[in-house]
Amino acid sequence: MAISTAAYAQGRKGLYLTEVMVQNDSSVVDDYGMRHGWIELTNSTHASMEISSVYLTNDSTTPEKYYPVPLGDVNTNIPPLQQVIFWADGEPNKGTFHTSFKIKPGETIYIIDADKKTVLDKVTIPSDLKPNTSFARVENEKGEIVWEVRDGGDKYITPGGSNVIVDTNEKVENFRTLDSNGVVLTVMAMSIVFGALLVLCLCFYAISKIGSAISKANKMRSQGVEPKTVAKADAPASDSGEEIAAIVMALHEHLNAHDQENTILTINKVKKAYSPWSSKIYGLRELPRK
Repeated sequence: MAISTAAYAQGRKGLYLTEVMVQNDSSVVDDYGMRHGWIELTNSTHASMEISSVYLTNDSTTPEKYYPVPLGDVNTNIPPLQQVIFWADGEPNKGTFHTSFKIKPGETIYIIDADKKTVLDKVTIPSDLKPNTSFARVENEKGEIVWEVRDGGDKYITPGGSNVIVDTNEKVENFRTLDSNGVVLTVMAMSIVFGALLVLCLCFYAISKIGSAISKANKMRSQGVEPKTVAKADAPASDSGEEIAAIVMALHEHLNAHDQENTILTINKVKKAYSPWSSKIYGLRELPRK
């Protein structure tokens, strides 16, 4: 049964063929440590995609030769914007990701929907594709989707990964061009540091002023004077740090009663006697043991 052109709906479900390698002598190995040709599928959506209902084939005219992605394998649920690899080794008995067919240059690979009619995506492998090179789907400078041959040099072969490799950061490169000596970067960094220190100084200054005003108001209230009724020029000055320290030391000496005699031990009885020997928490078993 042939598939009509009208049934071709490329990427209808967001499932794409994104990279293919026919002859693999030095690329990735499968779960048996063997090297085979491989087909990469990508979920281009932002949601997980279950692909166990689709078919892979290199012969769209013979449904009996379609490779059905089997049910029951959790790995057929592709995460958002992620890829999976199918090994085109003709040995489906090895597992879910081993197809029933092999591929060769010049063939067309299809992803066919569960109805065995609708083509979700397809790609024709170049007839002159060399060993250990891949055929990858990329986006060109114009935003168009094209296929290109990758030899592993400047154009990376990326089985199971995104075909877009970001080597540099555009903003970093622009900054490097505009400020090759780093003068602007140094000035910006130092300005940020000193600006932050200036803000901290202003904050501490404001806090000290607020604290001084509160202290002055409390002092007037302790003398029976309402702060709002006193002119600003007639308001008493707040206590200095030395005065406050002297008052604190005097209160400490007055309230903190202690022995003045030498070689004499004074034992004061506490209000609540406590003994760890009578505490129940020490009788509990600690699990887990530290």
